[in-house]
Amino acid sequence: MKKITLKLIAIGLIFCNMACSSVSNSSSMNRKNNNSPLNYLALGDSYTIGESVAESKRWPVQLAERLRADGIAINDPKIIATTGWRTDQLKAAIEKDDELLETYDLVSLLIGVNNQYQNRSVESFAPEFEELLQKSIELAGGNTNKVFVVSIPDYGKTPFGASKAEKIAKALNEYNRVSKEICEKYKVEYFNITPISRQADPDAKLVAEDNLHPSGEQYRQWVESFYKEVKKIVK
Repeated sequence: MKKITLKLIAIGLIFCNMACSSVSNSSSMNRKNNNSPLNYLALGDSYTIGESVAESKRWPVQLAERLRADGIAINDPKIIATTGWRTDQLKAAIEKDDELLETYDLVSLLIGVNNQYQNRSVESFAPEFEELLQKSIELAGGNTNKVFVVSIPDYGKTPFGASKAEKIAKALNEYNRVSKEICEKYKVEYFNITPISRQADPDAKLVAEDNLHPSGEQYRQWVESFYKEVKKIVK
């Protein structure tokens, strides 16, 4: 009887050691994961890909660099964006991308200017934008706190759009109003950078050489305007 009891005790100790080892390994893995660099996904169009500016001047890249400067480990942003894309084209590109991670620590969305430029109605834009926002939340692991939306800048203030400045401003105001309301519905951060794009620019420092897109300096000002809020998201 004593031999049986001793054997049971020995077996119990073995299982205990295995369980403790498993917990320790799990804890170690969690610590490793916590120390891993953050993954950032930036979704959009020409404004996100940084048409006519150097790669280092793209606003998602500037944002990542700013976070690194503050001691936050973050990988280079994964950017899904192409000049000219509408909401439906961005959605199709996301669905076709087989290199997407299952979840990201930070997801940004800036889309809609080409819907407006191609005379698509705000009514058609709204459900497509909402679908993209839902997808953004999904890619953030369902956490709305890890997602933010950037408003559409006003290209009517550029040499390219100056002749139709009033019409463009009115249309973009409607697009931005709709996207902001949808963000409020999902409790997603919405950063209004449109006033920056409407600043007086006598020295032409805010527009790229193509006379249409923002310059690296304007993108820097965007990042400066919402950096503190984004930093709170990732810390």
